[in-house]
Formats: sequence, C-alpha cells, structure tokens
Amino acid sequence: MDERAEVREFLASRRARLSPEQAGVVSAGGRRRVPGLRRDEVARLAGVSVDYYTRLERGNLGGVSDSVLDAISRALGLDQAETDHLHDLAKAFAPSRRRPPVGAGRKIAQSPVQHMLDAMTGAPAMVTNTRMDLVAANTLGFALYSDMYRGTLRPGNHSRYIFLDPGARDFYPDWQRAADVNVAILRRDAGRDPHDAGIAALVGELSIRSDEFRTRWAAHDVRRHYTGAKQFRHPVVGLLELDFQAMELQDTPGHSLTVYTAVPGSPSDEGLRLLASWAATEHIVERAHAIDTAS
Repeated sequence: MDERAEVREFLASRRARLSPEQAGVVSAGGRRRVPGLRRDEVARLAGVSVDYYTRLERGNLGGVSDSVLDAISRALGLDQAETDHLHDLAKAFAPSRRRPPVGAGRKIAQSPVQHMLDAMTGAPAMVTNTRMDLVAANTLGFALYSDMYRGTLRPGNHSRYIFLDPGARDFYPDWQRAADVNVAILRRDAGRDPHDAGIAALVGELSIRSDEFRTRWAAHDVRRHYTGAKQFRHPVVGLLELDFQAMELQDTPGHSLTVYTAVPGSPSDEGLRLLASWAATEHIVERAHAIDTAS
C-alpha cells in the first residue's frame, strides 16, 4: 500500500468531518471553501505551523514525534482507535519497526493455543489473523461459522463471507453494522502493517468485487475491537446474542483469540448447547479440519 496516500487520505477525511463549531473555532463568516476545518485551523489547534501540518497531511510522517501526533489527534477530535491508527501510520516510515510477517496459521493447529481452544467446550472460540482468515477454532467456533464453509474458497475468511456471500445477510441480523466493523478492523490492521501483501491483495479483491466494501474502505474508518456484543442468526439454532472478548496472541504476531459467551440460563445459552449437540452429530470438526488453514 502507498503509505503517503494512506496518511494523506486519513488526515484529510478526519479534517473534513469536523466542523468549526465542533472544534471550537471561531469562523470569520462567509462561504467556506472546504468542508470541515481548514489546514491552518488544524495547525493552530495542534500548536504547529501551517507549513509543518501541510507537510504531514501530504503524507510525510517521517521523524514526527509522538507528542505532535497526539496534538494533531486532539485537534482533529480523534478517538483512541483513530489515534492509534495515526501512530501506526507514522511507524510505517521506520522500517526497523515493521511487524513480523503473518504466517503462523499452520503452526497453531498443533500448538498449545489449539489445546487451549479445545479445552473450551462451552463457548465458541477461534483464532483469526490480520487478513480476517479463521486459522483455528474449537468445536463451537467452527459450528458457529459453519455457514462460512459452504463454499470452496479456503481458508475461511470473514471479509469475503460478509461481502461476497449472500448468506451473510441472513447470518448477521444487523448486516450493515457487521460490514462497518469488519472494514474498520481491516483498515486498522492495514495501518499497523501497510507492507502486508496479503491484506493488500484482499483489499484489492474486495474493492473490485464489492461496491459495499469499496465505499466503506474509502471512508478510512478504524476501530478497536476487544470487547462487545454480537448477534448471529445461525441456520440451525436460530438467534444467538453473545458477548465477546478478543486478545492478541503475543507469541504469534498478527493473530488474535476471540471467545464468545452467552448469559447463563438465557435462550442463547441454550442455543449454544444445541449448537454443540448439532456439531457432534454433523462431525463439524472433522469437516472443518479438511480446510486448508494456511495463512
């Protein structure tokens, strides 16, 4: 990916969405030539010169300090995910700080991580990489996303499923939100490692094949995704309302573990029990392990 273009488009999009009133800027009146704040207004709010901010917004973050990035983040009203994203974009200009390449998906299936997944019998759990591939899961994890494996494309990929498989619109009761979140996470991971050829290839493919994806990608929205709630309409057990916790695997760069739980005694808790019985009857694990989980 073009690091300078990513910086330029991200900063310009954040500046355009912020009105003078929201930023507390007193406008001189008259017709404004640009949507949102002007560059000189952002520079003044951040305490830097207009020339310096202009250089940054043109995509040159080389050598910029964390304190300046934080000042710009405050001036633009960025949330924590957006602030992290700006810092990640700056790190792309320091080659020595690039993240190790993602490529440990095959090893996870025979690792202690898989043993931990298998020990979780009452909650869907899975490992995904930054390209949205599902590279490992326990029985309930594979069962939850069984609809994603109806096709022949491997490995199972959340982004391809959401944007290219019509079944995803039934699986996610709020498909629009699921699509928004998926792209925002992918955009964040792309910023953390803009040199990842796998992410670039996925983005290119989806941009060509999906108008819905292309529109969202152009918005440059990012988000953190560590905890929250999701709804699924599983084709076998119906509606599931689940909480999730996600964490990065420190010893396996570019991979994260997500665990879904239901409120004890709730209809969704009973749904997970039914899902476990169905998975055993359908031999869902054996079918899932036939998938090429290369990442």
